Amino acid sequence: MKWTRAVHHVETLAQSCADMATRPSSIFPLRVTRLWAVGDLLGPARDLESVTVALSVDLPVDEVPWWSEPRGAQHWANATKLAKNPIVPWWRSAHALVWNHRIDRPVLLWDEADGVRTDALEALRDGRGESVRPDAPAPDELRARLKDELGVSLRALRGQTREYDDRRWSPGKLEPVADALWRASDGYLDVLDAVERS
Repeated sequence: MKWTRAVHHVETLAQSCADMATRPSSIFPLRVTRLWAVGDLLGPARDLESVTVALSVDLPVDEVPWWSEPRGAQHWANATKLAKNPIVPWWRSAHALVWNHRIDRPVLLWDEADGVRTDALEALRDGRGESVRPDAPAPDELRARLKDELGVSLRALRGQTREYDDRRWSPGKLEPVADALWRASDGYLDVLDAVERS
C-alpha cells in the first residue's frame, strides 16, 4: 500500500471516530475515546503492508487485556469500515496508559475532548511521525508498565479458560469462546516474553 493511501486510511478512521462519538450509545455501546498511530506509520514515508493503530475505549482495564477484542468491537469496526481496510487495531482501556512494549511512543490522532489532531496527521502525511512522538519511558517505567500489563493478561487468561471450560459441552457455538481464549493466551504470552526480555 502506498504511503499516501496508508495515511488516508488513518485520516478517514480519525473522522469516523469523531462521527461515532456523536452516535447514541444505545446503538454503539462501545465508546472509543482516543485514536493513536503506532509502529511503521510513525517512520519515514514508504510502502506499507498494513497500518497499526491503538484505540482507547471507555471500559475498565480488566475488560481490555492485551490483544483482546472488547465486547462491541466488531460492531464498531464494521460501522466505521475499519474491518474492511488494511488496519490492525490494538484495543486499549482508556483507564490505563496506552503504551507498552509494542505500542512504542504512540502519537495521538484523535480524542473525544479535542477532536482530530491535524498537526499530527500532517506530520504523518509528510513522513515526519518521529517529530511528533513523545519521549520514550525510562526502563523502570517500562518494567512497571509491563508488570501491570502482565497482571491484566493473566487475569484475562484465567477468566477465559474458566469460560471455555464452562461452555465447552454446552449447546451453541464454541468458536467465539475459543477465539477469546486464544486471544487471551496469545496476549499473555506476548507480554510474558517482553517481561522476560526486560
